[in-house]
Parts: sequence; structure tokens; C-alpha cells
Amino acid sequence: MEPLSPVRLTELQDLEKRVSVPFINQNLLNQAMTHSSYAHEKNLKDNERLEFLGDAVLKLVVTEYIYNKFPTHDEGDLTKIRAAVISDETLAKIGQQLELGEALLLSLNEKKGGGSNRKSNLANAFEALIGAVYLDAGLGRARDLILENLRGEIEIVSKVGYIRDYKSTLQEFVQKNKWTLPQYRVIKENGPEHRRIFFVEVKVNGKSLGIGRGNNKKEAEQRAATVALKALKGDDKKPGILSRIKKRLKIDDKAVD
Repeated sequence: MEPLSPVRLTELQDLEKRVSVPFINQNLLNQAMTHSSYAHEKNLKDNERLEFLGDAVLKLVVTEYIYNKFPTHDEGDLTKIRAAVISDETLAKIGQQLELGEALLLSLNEKKGGGSNRKSNLANAFEALIGAVYLDAGLGRARDLILENLRGEIEIVSKVGYIRDYKSTLQEFVQKNKWTLPQYRVIKENGPEHRRIFFVEVKVNGKSLGIGRGNNKKEAEQRAATVALKALKGDDKKPGILSRIKKRLKIDDKAVD
């Protein structure tokens, strides 16, 4: 492994200050900030394995925290809270606040395509950072990093009940009405390889209820579910709305009694 350049060391030291974590092994931090596009060009290790590890540590820490914080919540509610707290959107926001894009090593094409500010890159970099902190300083320091940045989000979710996992909400709604489970399908992809835009359609009982777009399939599916929920749940208090939905989906009233 080649020694880090003075310029790179300065970038990493600045990052250490922003995240308030001093590293013993700065090569770990450097790897956490190495995007696959750059790694492939330079024949280096990318941050995907650290991201995998960080994702597991993140789930453990958040699960333990909300388990203790909400002793009367059942498993379903805890799952929803966790999904909202560790969503890609939230992790990307934290990555942006910590200015991880400033330290992220990207290929020239990825950088030109806005990779330093891309939500998926920032969210993945934050998870990789967690993995690196876990290996370098242990679970306790990784827990501190996670809670320092996510405790406020947990408070918001607990107070306003804001759940961002729209796919789960949609699934619960159709199950409650005994309809078939939502099916998601990529219907179109646009843009260059390094900046793809996905269009996903969601169907219930074979009928289209919404189309969403996003920078990845997961984001597009969430947005499609949001559109479907507006059609199904957002207006469910209007007179006759469920009857009209059943008619549209060709569902017999007896099948949902």
C-alpha cells in the first residue's frame, strides 16, 4: 500500500475534525472515502466492504437505542422508526452536513457528474465511515458517532410520527384491505451510467397505482409508493373512495369483508 500524500493526509485530518473522531489507522479512513469508480481506476480497495460492515453496526446501534427509548412500542412500530431514521435520505443529509463529499475520492467522470453531492454516494460514505470507526476504535466510538448524528432524527420521528418507509406503509394498507401485495417494476432508465435515473411503476391487483423516479431503484420505489398512497390512503376519508378504488382494482366487496 502506497503511503498517503501530504495533501491527502491534510484532507483526512480535516475530515477527522469534522466528525470528531481521531483515527489510529488513517488508511482505514482513506478507504472509507474511496468510491468504487476511483478504486477501479487506481487499483485500490473501495469502500463497499466497509459500507457493508457500517450498515450492520448502524442497525445494531439504532435498534438498541430505540428499543430502550420506546419500551411500550411493539416490534412493528420500532421497525418503522428504524427505517425512517436510517433511510438513505437521512444518511445522505448527514453525509452532506459532515461534508463527506469533500473527502470522497471519485473518478473524473463521477466527479464531473456531480458524484460529490449524490445522495447515494454520501449515504454509502457515511456507512463506510461507521465501519471504519468500528474497526479502528471499537463499537463504543462507533455508537457515539452514530448517536451524535442521528439522535435528533430519532427525536423528530418519535414526536411527529414521520415514517419515510412508504413501501411498508403501502403494503400494510393493502394487506388491511386484503388486496394483493404491491408489485414494483422498472419501466424505464435514463441518463449515463454514472448518473442513471430510474422510473418504477407500482401495481396492486395488476393495476397501476403510481410511477416514481429516483437516482436508484430503491428511491424510485419509495416515490412510486408515495404516489400510490396518495391515491389509496390520502383520500380514504372521502365518501365512497374505497368503493371507487375497489371498482378500479376489480375487487369484489365480499373479498375484503
